[in-house]
Amino acid sequence: MPLTSRWSVDYVLAKEMGMATNFWKDRNVLLTGCTGLLGSWLAQTLVEREANLIGLIRDSVPRSNLYLSGISKRMTVVRGEVEDEPLLERTLNEYEVDSIFHLAAQTIVTIANRNPLSTFETNIKGTWNILEAARRSSLVSRVIVASSDKAYGSQEILPYDERTPLEGRHPYDVSKSCADLICQSYHNTYGLPVCITRCGNLYGGGDLNFNRIVPGTIRSLMNGERPVIRSDGLLVRDYFYVLDGVEAYMTLAEGMDERKIHGEAFNFSNERPLSVLELVDTLIEQMEADVRPHVLGKASNEIRHQYLSAAKAREVLGWRPSYTLQEGLDETIRWYGEFLRRD
Repeated sequence: MPLTSRWSVDYVLAKEMGMATNFWKDRNVLLTGCTGLLGSWLAQTLVEREANLIGLIRDSVPRSNLYLSGISKRMTVVRGEVEDEPLLERTLNEYEVDSIFHLAAQTIVTIANRNPLSTFETNIKGTWNILEAARRSSLVSRVIVASSDKAYGSQEILPYDERTPLEGRHPYDVSKSCADLICQSYHNTYGLPVCITRCGNLYGGGDLNFNRIVPGTIRSLMNGERPVIRSDGLLVRDYFYVLDGVEAYMTLAEGMDERKIHGEAFNFSNERPLSVLELVDTLIEQMEADVRPHVLGKASNEIRHQYLSAAKAREVLGWRPSYTLQEGLDETIRWYGEFLRRD
């Protein structure tokens, strides 16, 4: 399955012209959550940039983008869970890890509502285990931890910026608020070089959670079915293309050579909030389908309106998204077209 994108092609051209840096070449990097949506693309990018990538993998997911792309064969795989702190310590020391991207998490709100304890174990304990293992290592120079816009909870003042209080109220949101605050405590108490990302709703090829609105809608439309919206369709969110997410993480990690940003959180967003219904209508139009969505109006424990300001990332890191919504959806639709034809 071809997994090239405009973004990766641009990097290859920059490298050929001598404009790309060698920041990641031969750098030992630990990535958790590498079978997930963002993790699989981040793994591919790190390998392409010649990092020595170590991936912590709990479950084999053969249909993951990580395996379909062949990247899993070009990295070191450690089998285990972020809940296992001795394993993390062994991994950091044995592979002399310099940089950590901690993405592993239980990310589905409905699963968190059904099973809060396992969500807390993975999202909260897993995070403090990563941080504690990094604190005990003399080699780790940067830790990037994935929080979420959900860590802010429901707020009246929009868009959220990084000064907005962390006030999660439901299991998933609370797990992210807690993990986020624990990161800040490790920096403030121990000087750990950690930064936090808070992204909007990531979408893109490789998301196998078809109960999410983008992959679920695309699959339904490709099957000639009406897409299903669990909510009333009026929930407002950021929709953030995964390759813009990869670039955001890489930019932040490279920027951590500047110690003044250690301990800081950064929002990443295309700053173009949409309702769920508007997003589904956009997909229907781009895929030239003649259907209307089936709106169930049954979603619970969902924040009504949530979107981010990325002004801090623009001003401090010089980061900006590269993709419009239409460009990101076009690449995503193509990816699922090829993926579903394989089944």
